[in-house]
Amino acid sequence: MINIGIMGFGRVGRDIYRLAVESEDLKVTAVSDLANPEILLYLLNNESIKDSQFHLEENYLFNDQFSTRIVRGIEPGDVPWEVFDVDIVVDATQKYKYPKELHKHINSGAKRVILSTLPNEGIDKLIVFGVNEGSAKSSDKIVSAGSSTANAFALALSILNEVVDINCANMTSIHAYTSDQPLQDVAGKSFRRSRSAAENIIPNEDHSVQWIETILPQFKNKITASALNVPVQKGSLMDLTTVINEQNLSAEDINAIFIEAASKRPELIEITHDPIVSSDVIGNRHSIVFDTLATLKSGSNLVKTLSWYDNGLSHACRILDVIRLYHNLDMKEENK
Repeated sequence: MINIGIMGFGRVGRDIYRLAVESEDLKVTAVSDLANPEILLYLLNNESIKDSQFHLEENYLFNDQFSTRIVRGIEPGDVPWEVFDVDIVVDATQKYKYPKELHKHINSGAKRVILSTLPNEGIDKLIVFGVNEGSAKSSDKIVSAGSSTANAFALALSILNEVVDINCANMTSIHAYTSDQPLQDVAGKSFRRSRSAAENIIPNEDHSVQWIETILPQFKNKITASALNVPVQKGSLMDLTTVINEQNLSAEDINAIFIEAASKRPELIEITHDPIVSSDVIGNRHSIVFDTLATLKSGSNLVKTLSWYDNGLSHACRILDVIRLYHNLDMKEENK
């Protein structure tokens, strides 16, 4: 059994909790959040199917599999994780991204920290499943599971790169709005992100490039990325345009590359031949749902592909993949 602690019980944190309830090898022993525990329970039950209702007793969250202590921790270091027998902490606050901040979880008793987003500085390892999980080592203590967009971007690049020679690529994420965006116009830290997420398409920065270049160094100075946050609550889309050096490939050939990749990693890649839209991928657990109807070839070497993803649940699945990966590595070390 892997004992997990979660700091930050937002959408990803709650998705991790629900996925742990479904599993036989995971247990969430403690959750740290600033919100009222009754409200956290209300949100959890509202998002869950009726057969999976949870209840709260004296700051313990109960389900049919395990109980979870709800504590109030403001920042890393506030929660004594060893008291709750936590093996791995998932920092899902989206606030603490520096190694010196995250290491405070280790000082408080956690054996390892999994960051649910991209870091601000170099950490022990960034893991993108389907790309570089083989590089993980038991000695890694501060690990990032990337972001839903970074996972989709790196995975798609890696799939293409195995077959074709990519000259350069640009990715645009058409992303569901996030919890840090206002629903009404209100003065914030940036001009565009001060505008209503419910009413506007808002250009946004994407920071995945610098980290993808660390795990796919062959793309150094060859890739760019940006984002458009749109008035959609869930379900996102990756628009990937690549310039390839092969000139004889058709759109059907490109589709065949992804179909072959999906046959090898069906847990990460899904293929759709249907005319789906963003709401159709809500609840989908794959890193990418590749849209064969959208593939375009322009001229001799310009290729455009679309891949869908649930930017919440799919990422929670990848975080748990990373947790299990490191747990298995630790078990191998102990059994040597």
